[in-house]
Amino acid sequence: MAQATINAKANEGRFCRSSSMADRSSRLLESLAQLELRVEALREAASAIEQEKEILLEMIHSIQNSQDMRQISDGERKELNLTANRLMRRTLTVEVSVETIRNPQQQESLKQATRIIDDVVNKFLDDLENAKSHLMSLYSACSSEVPLGPVDQKFQSIVIGCALEDQEKIKRRLETLLRNIENSDKAIKLLEHSKGASSKKLQQNAENRFNYVLRNCITSDEGAL
Repeated sequence: MAQATINAKANEGRFCRSSSMADRSSRLLESLAQLELRVEALREAASAIEQEKEILLEMIHSIQNSQDMRQISDGERKELNLTANRLMRRTLTVEVSVETIRNPQQQESLKQATRIIDDVVNKFLDDLENAKSHLMSLYSACSSEVPLGPVDQKFQSIVIGCALEDQEKIKRRLETLLRNIENSDKAIKLLEHSKGASSKKLQQNAENRFNYVLRNCITSDEGAL
């Protein structure tokens, strides 16, 4: 009897995890797991909004500088540009920022990848054709599909070292740049055609379009990475 009393006192103060505490812990863990799913869904939705904003801005730019826009009257063009500018301003009022968590190695890889792309972009005005070929090799390095041309192996190893979200942004930026170059090719053809035409206004419009597209190649991707 005395020994039982001693043992009981010895157990006093010890932490005993009851079944109710275990159930409570399990419920909390389940709640956190459900919240994690919602957090990831929130990030995905925000990223989708970021991409939609980029697409909308690019489409508005495209309409403003399209061939159809040049083939209407000055009054109609002015009215349409006013609408396009209004849409542009409203689109820019939407601010969404999704931060990517990176370790030091991923941060350095992102800096290297961004620097390589920037170097190519800065050469657009000097040699557009070579810049396009270089961008294609960079894009092939990011693509999971069978590349149609050469792959920049060094760039590929750098991109692999980036966070997954950054890999997607790098690929998306390259896609945008290649589209802009394609538009600049069309602008060059229009410029060559207009030089042989008698309309000075047509030639001026073509030159403005060409210069705009090249500027857009450099500036459209700001903030992408």
